[in-house]
Amino acid sequence: MQPSRIAIAGCGPAGLAAALALHRQGHRVALFDRFAAPQPLGSGLMLQPSGMAVLNALGLASEVAACAAPIERLYGLGADGRRVLDARYDELAGPRSLGLGIHRASLFDVLHRAVSVERIEITPDHEITGSHIGRGERWLVFAGGRLAGPFDLVIDALGLHTPLAPPCGRALRFGALWTTLPWPADGPFRRNRLEQRYRAAREMVGVLPTGHRPGHGDELALFWSLPADGHQGWLARGLDAWREEVAALWPECAALAAHVTDPAQVTFARYAHRSLPNPAHERLIHIGDAWHTASPQLGQGANMALLDAWGVAEAMRLSRDPRAVPALTVQLRGAHVALYQAATAFFTPLYQSNAALPALVRDRLFAPASRLWPGKTIQALLMSGLLGAPLARLGLERVDYDRLFSVASDHQH
Repeated sequence: MQPSRIAIAGCGPAGLAAALALHRQGHRVALFDRFAAPQPLGSGLMLQPSGMAVLNALGLASEVAACAAPIERLYGLGADGRRVLDARYDELAGPRSLGLGIHRASLFDVLHRAVSVERIEITPDHEITGSHIGRGERWLVFAGGRLAGPFDLVIDALGLHTPLAPPCGRALRFGALWTTLPWPADGPFRRNRLEQRYRAAREMVGVLPTGHRPGHGDELALFWSLPADGHQGWLARGLDAWREEVAALWPECAALAAHVTDPAQVTFARYAHRSLPNPAHERLIHIGDAWHTASPQLGQGANMALLDAWGVAEAMRLSRDPRAVPALTVQLRGAHVALYQAATAFFTPLYQSNAALPALVRDRLFAPASRLWPGKTIQALLMSGLLGAPLARLGLERVDYDRLFSVASDHQH
């Protein structure tokens, strides 16, 4: 197969992973990013077994595990002490599985370092405004009218607000405040759990262990559910009022909230739900949030992006023709994307809604069912990103976490 000229727009996890996979196939890859220096945005995330299968195939799993927190269980209680959520990875058949809590910066650093080591070209400070076909090849257009190309294939990994796709979807009624804090050595929180507390579906506070960052030590992400139009009101009420709300819902979090002394420490993320009707075009494929965006209730965003990135590389390997890659990528990934878009749209109101009925359905129907077979197995498959068997279709295998953390321990030392 002749090397193809491939442009990747965006240096997030999807773009970096795609660059590595395609470069290793022998293609000439160029990454473009609008920032003066590529950088991560946001706080913590969950790497599921689905996304870790991609990182393992890229040879990066042990490096990622060395800076992440192994999560065995997602656990949530209502304000009345009722168990609302109890999802365990040990319900999965086969090799032991875990989630990994990690700071976005740690995941970015691992991927960016690997791209740099392999001397893949990164062009920063280039804001992409569009693309077009000329003489059968794809060109990128930058702010000011500058062009780059021609390329045999362009991969759009620019995220939710990509200028390479028409607007679609809808903003959701809720978002969340996120902040990263030091792990409290004498605190009540479990290092192997993502924990949440709920008041109906109106309020939610959560703690996600995010592992260890050099220079920062062990950390966690604290998040607080907030209506999408409520950020300005939150700012106006002041931090003291917010700390009281956090403490009223989960008293053990009062000490964490006390560490937030400036609103600038907190990022507000507004959630959206969108799926491009057609993510494949002539010599152009949208991946990750540029293709599909959903709330983080199922913890799949980065994992779906990594699977998409691997899907592009697998499509290239199978077709050996960059013209066929966009459509074949959709064939490989479309069913799994549609499944999780539908599942996330269904489950999100159960955890973020001002209405009373969704919380009642969650507490009285889904919570009890998830503690019985087959509900608990389906819940584990859904949480892990493995529902719909996406790995086999992409030629990927589950990670052996026992072996992984043995290697990660050696890597740390």
